[in-house]
Order: sequence, then C-alpha cells, then structure tokens
Amino acid sequence: MALVALLALPVAPSDGGSGGSGGSGGGTIADAVSALVVLWCVARTVRGARRPLTRTAAILLGLPVIGIAVAAVGASTASAGSTGLVRYLQIFVLVPAAVLMLVRDRRDFRLVAWSLIALALFQGSIGAYQYVTGTGASYMGSDVRAVGTFGATDVMGMSTVVSYGVVCAVALALGPASPKQRQMALVCALLLMVPLALSFSRGAWIATVVACGAQLGLAGVRLALRSLAVVAAAAVVLVGGFGIGTQLLQERITSITQVTDAPDQSVTDRYTMWAAAVDMWRAEPVSGVGLKAFPDHRDSHASLALSSASDTAGAGAEFSRQPLLSPHNMYLLVLSEQGLLGLCTLVGSWAAFLLLGLRRVARVRGGAGADCALVACGLLVWQLVDFAYADIGGPSTVLMAVVLGLVAWWALSDRALAAPVPGEVPR
Repeated sequence: MALVALLALPVAPSDGGSGGSGGSGGGTIADAVSALVVLWCVARTVRGARRPLTRTAAILLGLPVIGIAVAAVGASTASAGSTGLVRYLQIFVLVPAAVLMLVRDRRDFRLVAWSLIALALFQGSIGAYQYVTGTGASYMGSDVRAVGTFGATDVMGMSTVVSYGVVCAVALALGPASPKQRQMALVCALLLMVPLALSFSRGAWIATVVACGAQLGLAGVRLALRSLAVVAAAAVVLVGGFGIGTQLLQERITSITQVTDAPDQSVTDRYTMWAAAVDMWRAEPVSGVGLKAFPDHRDSHASLALSSASDTAGAGAEFSRQPLLSPHNMYLLVLSEQGLLGLCTLVGSWAAFLLLGLRRVARVRGGAGADCALVACGLLVWQLVDFAYADIGGPSTVLMAVVLGLVAWWALSDRALAAPVPGEVPR
C-alpha cells in the first residue's frame, strides 16, 4: 500500500516521460521502495528457511528471464544492457514475485485493490481539476488534457492509474461483497469514468472497455446487462446532460476510426515505428537487436514519415520536443529488442497466468473470492490489450509490476482458493 501511495507524489519532469525503450527514464521514489520490498521478501525467505514459491510459480515467473538475459548480452553497450536487465527484471519478475509472497489472503488482496482505487480517485480528481481550470497538458492547442501529477511528459500515467481503478471498482461491484461495499465500488467506478474520458487516451479507453466487458461476461449475463444499463445511463448524464468534454471527446473518439483514412501525425508516427520494430526483428529474428537498442536502430529502419519527436507542454511544463524512443507497443518492443525468444517467454508467461486465472474463476463463480478473480482477470486483460498501444516506461510502470503480482497471486497461490475468511459473503 505504501508503494501504491507513493505514486500520488508529483514527479519531476526529468523522471517522467515515456521512459524510452524499455523504460529508460530516471528512477523514482516508488522504484526505490519496490527494491526495498524485494529485499524484505528475500530476508523473510532466508529467515524462514522455506521454499517461497511453488515449482509452477517459479517456472512461470522465471520464464521471461531467459529472453531478457540473452537480449542484455546482445545490447549495444554494457551500461544499456545492465540497466535494461534490471528494469525488466524489476517489472516482470522481482516485484510480481514479491507481491505473490507478501499477499497473505483475499483480505490483503482486496486491500491492495482498494488502494489502487484510492490512488485512481486522487489522480483522477487532479486530472478533472486540470481540465476544468485549463491547467492540464496541451491537447489541440488547449491545456485541457488530464494528466494528474505525472505531468505533460507522461500523459499515459494518469490514464493507466485511473483505468486500474475502474477495473478494480467494477470487479468489486460485481463480487459477492456486502451491498454497501458493492454500492461504494460502483460509485467509484462511475466517478473514475470522468477523468478517464478527460485523459483523451484512446488506448486506455479501448483496454478498459474490453477488460470491463470481460468482467461482466464472467460475472453472468443478467448482472452484465444491468451493469451496462447503469453505465450507459451515467454516460448519457455526464456527456449529454452536463456536456463534459463533448466536442473534444467526439473528435477523439472519431479519430479511432480514422487510423487509415485520415490519420493524425501521432498515428502516423506510431505506424512508422511499428514498421521499424518489425524490420529490426527481421534483421535479428531470434534474439533481437538488444535491450534498449531500439533508439539506436530506429532511424536506419524507419521511413521519412516519422517525425522523431512529439510536442509536449502544459501542466506546469514549458514547451518541449520529446523524442520517440520506443514503438509504443510492448509486443513489438520486445520483438525488436529480444526477438522471438523474448517474445515467446514473456507472452507465454502472461498467457499461462490468464489460463490459470480463468480456470479458477469457474471454481469460485458466485462464491467467496469471486471478486478477487474478477480483479485479477480484468487487470490482466486490460494490460494485455493496452500493450498493443503502449509499453513500459514512466513512473506508473512500477504500479504495473504490482498489478502483475496480483494477477500472479490469483493464478498461482493456494491461498487464493482457501476457505472463506470472516467477513466474506457468498452471493
């Protein structure tokens, strides 16, 4: 919870940004605390003198290490390989393993989920204030883009945090909790829809719709229909009745369908970098070009349509040009830098988490732990969809590691399916 709470602190401009290839941005306080969490788990393991992970958990969490290590050896410089190795291990191996070991039962799991919702409400309230007062990041000539405390150089940070909050709130509202808790979670989900819309993040919108749709499908058809009716009514009131961002939102939503007919420069840049990433993979199909090597090979593989930098301003920052150092697609970033070996090991680990998590959903449907199942599966689906539009980097990346830890706990921990604890109410 302390690690999650630290992401409410403002981030210096030098620590933000997309993080470049593989998260090359500077470290934050939250990153330092995540290292302390890992060290604490190591100390507990040594002191307890027992095996901390099951064989299945050790294999699935350790599987990405193969591709990461090989790509680190093939990095252009030793410093790039070492920093990239540490960053990838932190996000996809060490912190998720620490969360898996530290979460004791479903009450701890829910506590972390509610802390994600609290962080989302805090960042979302700041983002909504930025939109109303015109103090957000620059968007189409106006400082109205909601970015929370992450600043103009990390416009995806607030949308990621708020999306996590929405997914957790929807899951808790659908779960077998008391009516008061379900109502509170539903209210939080509806409130978070406002800053999510004002973030103008198309990738976060798409991922949230897919994840919440999956949660509703897993919860049951009748409950899904009632929930959709509530969400539709709230959207009509917020957008139609109060006119929250009506014109800008309509233009942004319309742009999703114009990616081939009349794409804006950001879409053109993204497609160009995607093509460059695929070209890098063709040059080194097995092990890739090396960790954090995408920027070094970008210009030699990209076409002239690439603008090489994007404009950032607002939210307390001066106008600047932010270099485009990654393809903004996690799958293509891994494919280009780690090759097929890295992509298969990393995505294979996520696919195993998803399959194991869904198998456990059927065992707890409508009973104690159903809300934890919806939280874990919803967060993983959101992340897998969002990775098609974003990659790691920026202060919110450490929160992604916590989320993957929750997913791993539900999929692998025996405590996830333990007997009901006091306070749990089957539906």
